Amino acid sequence: MSNAKYRDASVGGCVSATAEHRPDGTLILRSTEPLRWFPDRLTDALEQWAAEAPDRTLAARRGPDGQWIRTSYAQMLQRAQAVGQALLDLGLSVDRPLAILSENDLEHLTLALGAMWAGVPFAPVSSAYSLVSQDYGKLRHILGVVTPGLVFASDARYAKAMAAVLPADVPVVLTEGAVDAAADGPLAGRRVLGFNALLSAEPGPGLAAAHAAVGPDSIAKFLFTSGSTKAPKGVVNTHRMVCANQQQVRQCMAFLAEEPPVLVDWLPWNHTFGGNHNVGLTIYNGGTLYIDEGKPTPALIHETLRNLREISPTVYFNVPKGFEEIAAAMDTDTVLRDSLFKRCKAFMFAGAGLAQAVWDKLDAHGEAAVGERLRMVTGLGMTETAPACMFAVGTDTRSGHIGLPVPGVEVKLVKDASTGGKLEIRFKGPNVMPGYWRAPEQTADAFDDEGFYRTGDAGRLIDPDDIQKGVFFDGRTAEDFKLSTGTFVSVGPLRAKIIAAGDPLVQDAVITGINRDDVGALLFPRPDECRKLAGLGEDVPLPEVLHHPLVRARFQQLADRLWRDATGSASRVARLHVLAEPPSIDKGEVTDKGSINQRAVLQHRDALVEALYEGGASDPFLILPNKA
Repeated sequence: MSNAKYRDASVGGCVSATAEHRPDGTLILRSTEPLRWFPDRLTDALEQWAAEAPDRTLAARRGPDGQWIRTSYAQMLQRAQAVGQALLDLGLSVDRPLAILSENDLEHLTLALGAMWAGVPFAPVSSAYSLVSQDYGKLRHILGVVTPGLVFASDARYAKAMAAVLPADVPVVLTEGAVDAAADGPLAGRRVLGFNALLSAEPGPGLAAAHAAVGPDSIAKFLFTSGSTKAPKGVVNTHRMVCANQQQVRQCMAFLAEEPPVLVDWLPWNHTFGGNHNVGLTIYNGGTLYIDEGKPTPALIHETLRNLREISPTVYFNVPKGFEEIAAAMDTDTVLRDSLFKRCKAFMFAGAGLAQAVWDKLDAHGEAAVGERLRMVTGLGMTETAPACMFAVGTDTRSGHIGLPVPGVEVKLVKDASTGGKLEIRFKGPNVMPGYWRAPEQTADAFDDEGFYRTGDAGRLIDPDDIQKGVFFDGRTAEDFKLSTGTFVSVGPLRAKIIAAGDPLVQDAVITGINRDDVGALLFPRPDECRKLAGLGEDVPLPEVLHHPLVRARFQQLADRLWRDATGSASRVARLHVLAEPPSIDKGEVTDKGSINQRAVLQHRDALVEALYEGGASDPFLILPNKA
């Protein structure tokens, strides 16, 4: 671990808390800093910065020639108002909102801000539900819930999905080049508009009246949960939620207000991290967002690295896999390293745990580049909370820490007897949703009798004698289970241990063993890393790669290590199965961010789990530890 000092970065808001101890063991944590004023609407911040810094770039995206296409704050305000008028002219409303099917781009952002200006909710939908899914089941469900009055997609690739699930009377908007391409295809006979037609609308009195009616409780957007075990739920996001959360983030990461933030970001806007946290952070603080068309995958990480060599962010957000890829690339790319660390104040990850080894490598690269480490911000938030509720912003933060409450949020830790006394985390605050759209029963189930949102996540105090050290993430309460002996298995920590020990061959692990004598695991391998180890090309089928002696030996070493290092039956992995079949998005086994859902995998591969325990040597992908 590096001993270099940390780069100066102003923080606050979530660095201390008060604690209320109840007789039943419930603990309520509150920030010692009150939540300050925030605007009624996110578009108020757009209007503010369009007046104060009209020529500053709000967002930019690379064009076909590789150059950045920029949209300033003044341009975006004008375009958002035109689009807002066009949406009203098309009859859009809360009951007939806008749905956006395609990925992050300038048109998507313009439509989102135009809809918010006019008081028309919008629903950004994962592009994978249109382009990867084979049955369009989740797309059909989502559009059935929101009943859109207009649907936007960037190009004709989405035409087949739209034709399959959209009622014939719902018009479609495409970017200009895609209109002609779709005219004779699946969208033939449907009203198809070009995006420029929306931009040509002249804002009038109707828009002014609609905008004036937008308030804190107006619905800004619907964000859908991943729906890994059940159908996706539409989370109502109000302007109050979004704006309160941006003020909460600003108070915890005070450096955001000291200079306009610059982001290089790929995180999808149909998720709350990218669409609420990062887009909102940019607009709220008058910053600039460079839309990164890369992703932390072997096929697309090069685009992220290209962008980071050219644009030096002031704060950088990613998922753990992204940081892992970047840290590895910086081993041999000093231009990338120096650009990333040039003016960055902090890193932040979400979505999963970051391996401490990757964290330490980032520290070492920072010391090599600028002689300083960057603080790594962690925390806990979710779609239902817009998203941030807890942050750990100190320089002593480590993997697994989720910190203390942000200003204005109450954190309730409640003992759950069904999971061996783990503490479930619950939230209350102005950034918490009013409920799920058109789902009153699910809304009622989501809150306790005091109005706290039930997260299903568990936490424990890092130091019970010192609240200020914060909370440690203790897994998902719904994933934990008992062995036949009555011993509780804490899935989250065990899963993280397996992934870390199996790096880089293991993408994820699904823990098995409910009501059985011992713990097992289904492993999703990283095909590219397995092929690299075996020296085999992409044309070689994955089952053959997994049977290669070098790959088999490495998984055997993992099984032996997990058995040897176990401290008891709850952490002793007695059997592994390396999965040759990738996770299915249609079955809810994986989200478009690549997150694996434990329960969905166990549900859909129950026969495989049975064989894992009963099949023995007949399972060609079974790995048993050497127990000698």
